[in-house]
Amino acid sequence: MSRACVIGSGFGGLALAIRLQSAGVETTIVEARDKPGGRAYFWEKDGHVFDAGPTVITDPACLKELWSLSGADMAADVELMPVSPFYRLSWPDGTTFDYLDDDARLAEQIAALDPADVEGYRRFLRYSAGVYAEGYEKLGAVPFLDFRAMLKAAPQLARYQAWRSVYSIVSGFVRNEKLRQALSFHTLLVGGNPLTTSAIYALIHKLERDGGVWFARGGTNALVRGMVRHFERLGGRLRLGDPVTAIGVDEAGRARDVATRSGWSERFDAVASNADVVRTYDMLGHSRGRQAAARLRRKRFSPSLFVVHFSTSGSWPEVPHHSILFGPRYQGLLGDIYRGKSLAADPSLYLHHPTATDPGTAPAGKTTFYALAPVPHLGRAPLDWEREGPAYAQHILRMVEQRMLPGLSQRLETVFHYGPQQFETDLNSHLGSAFSLEPRLTQSAWFRVHNRDAKIPNLYFVGAGTHPGAGIPGVVGSAKATAGLMLQALGR
Repeated sequence: MSRACVIGSGFGGLALAIRLQSAGVETTIVEARDKPGGRAYFWEKDGHVFDAGPTVITDPACLKELWSLSGADMAADVELMPVSPFYRLSWPDGTTFDYLDDDARLAEQIAALDPADVEGYRRFLRYSAGVYAEGYEKLGAVPFLDFRAMLKAAPQLARYQAWRSVYSIVSGFVRNEKLRQALSFHTLLVGGNPLTTSAIYALIHKLERDGGVWFARGGTNALVRGMVRHFERLGGRLRLGDPVTAIGVDEAGRARDVATRSGWSERFDAVASNADVVRTYDMLGHSRGRQAAARLRRKRFSPSLFVVHFSTSGSWPEVPHHSILFGPRYQGLLGDIYRGKSLAADPSLYLHHPTATDPGTAPAGKTTFYALAPVPHLGRAPLDWEREGPAYAQHILRMVEQRMLPGLSQRLETVFHYGPQQFETDLNSHLGSAFSLEPRLTQSAWFRVHNRDAKIPNLYFVGAGTHPGAGIPGVVGSAKATAGLMLQALGR
């Protein structure tokens, strides 16, 4: 029987391992941390479940497919709960906008901003449907291993003006600035700057409109647990708390031995990494590793995140599950996040309120939240986070209290934060980046790390750093692309 090793148990690694094990490949996942999930880690504190993220689940069909490969039903392991509105968007002047799957309600809210933009939004939705069909349905799980594949896709990419940014495309359809922000902010959820990320990423809007936005009962970690349970039921092995230190390459130039910090080592027919792409190449005992890592370090990486987790007494029934709190600046703030060297005093925030959908994430009479701000990665702003972190956490909590949760300071209980330094140390992420390579057109598809290495034929990649990119649908799509290559090579 063929044997494969998957390094890292994020959503991409778990999805790939399930696909391999379902096809009869004896698969071992090796995870550095004490729990599976990668960025979808969690903490249990004072009876609360604090998900590290991601918290937005879209395209549930791509997840259900992982169970159906072996004739199983995802519902036996995971309960997905619909979230509505998808997001509540708010601005400093008090304007709010509920983004949801209701054409009449959307049209009503758009008309309140600018009646002329109602038809513009409909035209944008048709555009989003087109790029969704071309960029996600046709190309989302197709590996780009050579430039010919890119050339083949070029006519459709050109048809949808992929060289333009999402914000630029949106601005061609609607003229109200708040609506432009509402229709372009989604790229931030996958590490992309709306002002520079390819317009192809406008497909996210159609993805959410068609598939909805969901949350797993028990938290995102419950989805991870369900995937692990299914993987192990199929016969897969999961090794926790043992970071990989080396990937051995034999004389024939093939990845073979995977070694860990504990001294464990095994030989495999194929190795796939869901770990950071730069750090993966650093682990290769081969000249290819040094060359590839050096080349990747010259590329542009997405920002990091600063997340304040907190709990409160009582409930906040008026606060939806997902809120976006835009600041007074949009383009200027994006410049600070992607090119700045300091922390913005006026960040935009994503407020996650899981108790709104699943009261079980908090004890009775309590509530669980987190507030997230995109921040520059450590290569842009090498700040002393031991000093900056506590002060920035308090600044963010004050903003949340002013904008969304009046009286918060009197009801606060558990509070802790997680930032760029932890992304680098806990997740071994290059520069503390939260989403790996920035999803610009020149770092997408063929220009991104390939699903299979160009020099070492049995070394594969899965997850945010490879095609198609970050986000749960993206990394699950990368698993489908990578699994196809691996199974073909392994004769499955």
